[in-house]
Amino acid sequence: MSYENHQALTGLTLGKSTDYRDTYDASLLQGVPRSLNRDPLGLHADALPFVGGDIWTLYELSWLNERGLPQVAVGHVELDYASVNLVESKSFKLYLNSFNQTRFNSWDEVQQTLERDLAACAQGNVSVSLYRLHELEGQPIAHFHGTCIDEQDIEVENYEFSADYLENAAGGKVVEETLVSHLLKSNCLITHQPDWGSVQIQYRGPKIDREKLLRYLVSFRHHNEFHEQCVERIFNDIQRFCQPEKLSVYARYTRRGGLDINPWRTNTDFVPATGRLVRQ
Repeated sequence: MSYENHQALTGLTLGKSTDYRDTYDASLLQGVPRSLNRDPLGLHADALPFVGGDIWTLYELSWLNERGLPQVAVGHVELDYASVNLVESKSFKLYLNSFNQTRFNSWDEVQQTLERDLAACAQGNVSVSLYRLHELEGQPIAHFHGTCIDEQDIEVENYEFSADYLENAAGGKVVEETLVSHLLKSNCLITHQPDWGSVQIQYRGPKIDREKLLRYLVSFRHHNEFHEQCVERIFNDIQRFCQPEKLSVYARYTRRGGLDINPWRTNTDFVPATGRLVRQ
């Protein structure tokens, strides 16, 4: 399952000391092939069992207008699940910093530049929206709709990842429900720094044992993978062991370096809510 030393990762700036540039440089963006984690899961680009996207929120986005006056915005980026690469987050941060002392003629030019560069890095479809601060001020903290499974009185002693917790986890009558956990914690594939997230699992199928599901999610605690890869692993494992008719998995992770990443995967017409959660 481990691919931490794959040659596709050796050139990344992640985990290395880097200089910060404040003039525009698209070459700072680095992609990671989605096939790295999909191949071991038996997921192939021409027959993926899901659709979805990676939603990014850009909180530290600034540039200069044509007269040199700094501009600030909050950015909303969605990267299509079918892109060849995911975008590595440290490189994304370094790339955004390169806007800081660069003049752009308009907000539209910034939006179009982001969209073009991210699509080239990901080798796939990307949409970008920019928001002025007053457009977002006063928005309430959102919450994941569903039943939280975190208050179970269970003893946990093992924190090593295992999909086997889902063995025989589903059975009996068919239900349609949404389950939520805020206990998802995984670690960066390269630096092993902690990644904190909340996950929403919406399904229709044989009822899933909530204790087994929680133990499975907790087992990510020592697991090293990027956010997007963890969500695809969760989707794949639930689909394989529990065999629901319909399944959606949506995780919202806390921000790092002015960015948060919120991947979702579904085999239904699920539409993710994009409001930030309390820890974001």
